[in-house]
Amino acid sequence: MLPFAPAAERNKDAIRDVLGPHLAERRRLLEIGSGTGQHAVHMTGALPHLLWQCSDLADAVPGIAARLDAEGNDRTPPPLALDVAAPPWPVPEAGAPDAFDAIFTANTLHIMSFAHVEQFFERIGEALARPGILAVYGPMKYGGDFTTQSNAEFDAQLRARDPQSGIRDFEILDDLAYGQGLTLAGDNAMPANNRLLVWHRGAS
Repeated sequence: MLPFAPAAERNKDAIRDVLGPHLAERRRLLEIGSGTGQHAVHMTGALPHLLWQCSDLADAVPGIAARLDAEGNDRTPPPLALDVAAPPWPVPEAGAPDAFDAIFTANTLHIMSFAHVEQFFERIGEALARPGILAVYGPMKYGGDFTTQSNAEFDAQLRARDPQSGIRDFEILDDLAYGQGLTLAGDNAMPANNRLLVWHRGAS
């Protein structure tokens, strides 16, 4: 049986509708923390011009590979083993001809430590082509406050399991993105009290 995430199934159309226009001019996307590969299959089906490179920790790669073998296409290459906290990432550098001009991650930053979130943005600075976009999906805080009581309860559950995890502040993420030459282009409300943040990186 292929790996399956109910949340990915529920949010895939909403992500496609919001993210699709930002990807109209992009050609090569790297997904960090692909999980099950469901986003890759769905998004490349909707965006026939886009190559979608999955990546995740090594123990998740076989499951993603199985899904791509069964449901993928010639724009879903074999997944990469990639650990955010273990540089360098196994991808082309930003200035390379085959560099990724889009990077996407869903429901990952709140399960990392904050040190790993900082490293995530540092590596984005090294890997994302110009022009390019970064898109981050998941729950957020604003001004230190949760947007809903359910998100506050979710954050408590995360921190009980791992004190270094937790829902991140939008303002801190935006500052980290700005430090890598990224400018916020969209902060979109999504299902289940999530957000989809999109930053653009200019050509120079």
